[in-house]
Amino acid sequence: MDQTPRSPAPSISRIAVSTGGGDAPGLNAVIRAVTLAARNRDWDVVGIRDGFYGLLAPDEYPDGGVIDLSREAVRGIVHQGGTIIGTTNRGNPTAYPVQRADGTWDEIDRSEELLDRFDDHGIDALVSIGGDGSLGIAHHLHQVSLERAARGGRHLRVIGVPKTIDNDLEHTTSTFGFDTAVDFASDCVDRLFSTATSHGRVMVVEVMGRYAGWIALNAGMSSGAHAILIPEVPYALEPVAEMIAERDRSDSKFSIVVVAEGAVPIDGERSIIGQSVGQAERLGGVGEKVAARLGELTGKETRTVVLGHLLRGGSPTSFDRILGLRFGAAAVRALETGHDGVMVALAPPTVQYVPLADATHRQKLVPLDCDTMLTARDLGICFGER
Repeated sequence: MDQTPRSPAPSISRIAVSTGGGDAPGLNAVIRAVTLAARNRDWDVVGIRDGFYGLLAPDEYPDGGVIDLSREAVRGIVHQGGTIIGTTNRGNPTAYPVQRADGTWDEIDRSEELLDRFDDHGIDALVSIGGDGSLGIAHHLHQVSLERAARGGRHLRVIGVPKTIDNDLEHTTSTFGFDTAVDFASDCVDRLFSTATSHGRVMVVEVMGRYAGWIALNAGMSSGAHAILIPEVPYALEPVAEMIAERDRSDSKFSIVVVAEGAVPIDGERSIIGQSVGQAERLGGVGEKVAARLGELTGKETRTVVLGHLLRGGSPTSFDRILGLRFGAAAVRALETGHDGVMVALAPPTVQYVPLADATHRQKLVPLDCDTMLTARDLGICFGER
């Protein structure tokens, strides 16, 4: 059901597309759908290079920070991974990093300046494709634009499209990129079964997901992992070690453990690699820690595989291609029918529109009573609970 109020649709002649945050399979499908659906309505379409850098730092682009998205430019891109207009997880315009004369760093809000650049290019609306961070920025821009309009300025309409392999955005059943990530992770774990069985080893597979365990849970279940460690369930490794020992006693000499990068030990802290200025903290390293400790507890040979950015690359699955196309077309329909400040969301069998404020105020974590978790427990999968 459509949860958002509408006003008569103002005239649109030119829209922009931006892809921000980490890349995800299916981005190009969204870009193609937005471009074709908009041009079929006689709207011009442009792409902003690398998030909002194309507008905030145009001098860095010899050919211009804003590129025309013609029908020819988006031909044959649906099956391609990545994004043809580039993306970045740096340069948040609401907290833009600048270096002081003394070498230290500060953050400034360049939102008003960014909206001026949209005006300079004659852009009436923005389709912002991203995860919680990028859509939070889009929501902020929308609010600032409304304030400008109240003062007599030009208003930029904003529509968000949910993109993240982590599947951690509220109010949408799925985000595009998630299905491809789970499919690839499952295939990798499938391949590890043969070497784990041959050597009688414990294989620990670390997957992405940030602070949500959707990838680890679904990939682990689909590939028959024996233990799955997710951020929603603080873990202890003694129960995992006991599960491994029990498998040894039953003559199953190997075990597969899937661990989400944001998993947290009961008596410890989340594993963080580091954090750069203007970026979110980088998670990682938990797989090595889990493997080392399980080796100590079990006396078995352990190995770690970190799938990392492999989960972001490659050609999207057919599900993600179709979802990306649906989202892109729905974003254009939203603009045509007067929506503003909303995110398109999958609510099978339809796509609905929800306020950006509702979609970005919290992360969608794995509910411990969801059917997937209940199924995993019925299958005897260990979550490291004491």
